[in-house]
Amino acid sequence: MSRSQRGFHRALVLLLALAGATFAIQAQTSAPTLSIQDLGRGTATLDGPWQFHLGDDLAWASPDLDDATGYNGWTQITADMPWGAQGYRSYVGYAWYRKHLDITPASAAAPDWSILLGEIDDVYAIYWNGKLIATHGRFPPDPSWRWLEGAQTFHLGPMRKGVLAIRVYKYPLGSYQNGLQGGLYAPPLLGSIHAISREKSESDYFWLRQHQFAYAIDSLEALVLLLSFLFWWRDRSQKVLFWTALFCFAQIANALTATLHTPLSFRFVQGLDDPLLALQDVSLWFLLLWLLGLRNNERIYRWTRILVIVDVLAQCLDGATCLLDWSRPGLTVAAQVTDGLLTVVWTTVELWPLVVVILAVRSRLDWPRWVVAVFAFISELAFIVPIMLAQGSRFTHWTIGQTLELPIFTAGGVAFTAPTLASTGLLLAIIYGVFSYSREAMARRQIIEQELKSAQELQQVLIPEELPSLPGFAVTSGYRPALEVGGDFFQIVPLESETPGSALIVLGDVSGKGLRAAMTVSLIVGTLRTLAETTSHPSEILAGLNRRLCGRLHGGFATCVAVKLDANGSCTLANAGHPSPFLNGEEVAAPGELPLGVAPGTAYEETTVRLRPGDHFVLYTDGLLEARNAAGELFGFDRLRDLVSARPDAALSIDAAVRFGQQDDITVLTLTRLEIGEEARMHMLAPALAPA
Repeated sequence: MSRSQRGFHRALVLLLALAGATFAIQAQTSAPTLSIQDLGRGTATLDGPWQFHLGDDLAWASPDLDDATGYNGWTQITADMPWGAQGYRSYVGYAWYRKHLDITPASAAAPDWSILLGEIDDVYAIYWNGKLIATHGRFPPDPSWRWLEGAQTFHLGPMRKGVLAIRVYKYPLGSYQNGLQGGLYAPPLLGSIHAISREKSESDYFWLRQHQFAYAIDSLEALVLLLSFLFWWRDRSQKVLFWTALFCFAQIANALTATLHTPLSFRFVQGLDDPLLALQDVSLWFLLLWLLGLRNNERIYRWTRILVIVDVLAQCLDGATCLLDWSRPGLTVAAQVTDGLLTVVWTTVELWPLVVVILAVRSRLDWPRWVVAVFAFISELAFIVPIMLAQGSRFTHWTIGQTLELPIFTAGGVAFTAPTLASTGLLLAIIYGVFSYSREAMARRQIIEQELKSAQELQQVLIPEELPSLPGFAVTSGYRPALEVGGDFFQIVPLESETPGSALIVLGDVSGKGLRAAMTVSLIVGTLRTLAETTSHPSEILAGLNRRLCGRLHGGFATCVAVKLDANGSCTLANAGHPSPFLNGEEVAAPGELPLGVAPGTAYEETTVRLRPGDHFVLYTDGLLEARNAAGELFGFDRLRDLVSARPDAALSIDAAVRFGQQDDITVLTLTRLEIGEEARMHMLAPALAPA
């Protein structure tokens, strides 16, 4: 090779080397510096490109670090949107932001600055020239950060030229997140302490303004909760008021934890949100059954209870999953899969109100119930559909779920979304429906009370207002129904055609309580009075009653004891399945036959005993035996035997059972044979039918 050729070759190699060096320099662009001039009492937005790096190394806070773009993994992104929307979709873990600043204070302005940071996912720390300024939240292990804190301010101190670094940790994604999250959502603001404080106040005011409508709805729910609970507490039979109060409570509790700036941690609120949502589901479902007239549909009611159990279990387990630390090695995927599967279960179950509404509209609904049905249907669709479409969206990249939750319109700074409008309409519809339901229930109750009053008046006529005189006997009687009207009865019918002073005494108990039992009593007493005109034999009286009651009690029955009492002390009795009377503290051995109304053609045997002067004869109904105390003990035969052995009158016997714990109607009749020459005495306890 000639000398000239060697010179040309060297020149070519040098030229290629220079070109390669130039290319390398272009590939490693130096990090830009944001120059802020004349910063005084105002603020400066730290926008534009930020140096960005995935992973974690505390050395990346150093101002001497070479963070040139394209060198050692450093790239550039902006701070006005999360990193998930800038090419790092679904990335979780650590990442660093760096910004080179050159600040020139305004004349007479002290270079003492603060910074305002908006939403950042999730835990972060701020460094200036390698010095830690502040940490927000707790980094792994066991990461923790607050729920919905809003914008945060930090004092940076004097600063002019250097590097602002932000270390960020993004927690593993939930099933509803689309992977576009992570890091900063808006550029930080830098300024004087006064200016940043003003910006913070404006940010908080804007946030409150956005939520003013939600707070108004929460206040309305609180009022409805208070009134519903108070009215239900006064009348526990009004179940619709109980479910209304529970529904409002769940709504308010969810709002207090999920929409307010509270010191509660993110994981705690997420763990609590699912059980509160389950409580809201349960109360709404049963409320719909009542308001839409389906509570008596056994099939729908049974399925509702089954799905309530599934919903509560799934959401409580999902909430418990959210309380775990998903960042621990080996737990992330398992927790995410569990969260996704449980969410699919409870969101599917939450479609049940739609089925309930569809079944309800097939029946004839009045206007208030139609309003509840329509808004319940719309509200469930508006709530469930976005949640279902958001599941797994980081894999499907579907955005329709987020689109459905975008504001429809804005009024007074408040953004109204479809779920907001639907839930508000449902609340107002429920209030209207409950008011209409309660008004109807009050009208029905007034009708029932009038019927009960009529039944009381009828039974007042059937229960003797005073006892006929029985020569040679001291008689006491007492009657205490368990409800407004009762199923016990007794009659003392003087036998005018028999021996002077003789009488027919009949005492019994109709199965059941209340109005139906009282109506049966009226039938028995009327029949008894008719039979007593043709016969005085207790066995024939019972047989006649049995013939007339068979087929008329609709599966019920009546027990009864009939006694023919003569003035000379002769006592003939027959028993139809009733507790035997006591004579001087011992049961009378009388054969007991089937109760009245069970089998036609039943024959009844008679037993005769004689009451001598001083003898004490007691007839009673089983309400005396079945009194039950708080510990669950029955009054029983032993206590009854001890009681009648003490020879109390009817009033004292009833008082003893009531004090022990009345469960059923109680009737007691006592007869004491007097000595010759003693004047007959009659005493009756309050047939005024006042409940015990």
